Amino acid sequence: MKKYGIYLILLFLAVSAACVAVGFAAQRRSREQTTAEETLSTEPVSETVTEDQMAVNQQVRHETLSQEAYYLVAEDGFLLVFLKDQKTLCLYTHVPLADFPVPEQERLREGIWFPSMMEVFHYLESYTS
Repeated sequence: MKKYGIYLILLFLAVSAACVAVGFAAQRRSREQTTAEETLSTEPVSETVTEDQMAVNQQVRHETLSQEAYYLVAEDGFLLVFLKDQKTLCLYTHVPLADFPVPEQERLREGIWFPSMMEVFHYLESYTS
């Protein structure tokens, strides 16, 4: 009977150790998931910006807008998009000039300036849809 008592105590210790190990692993995994969720949170981060920095940011934005200029013009019956130098071909649209109303055809023959490529796409989409 003494022998069985020792085996029962060893079995109890082994089961207890296994339970403690499983509990520790579960707690660690939970802590890692919580940390990952905190890292991925989408809370806005506020920054303190001085007046000088704001002026610099506005100036940079204005310069990038002035650098982006696209010229949409009809040549040989199709619409082409050129960069602001009016020589560098940026996009060949395969859109025929005949798809546009007559007043727009006249404007496109003269050429239309757009501040961004998105504006060009919006213009084309509004007439080709």
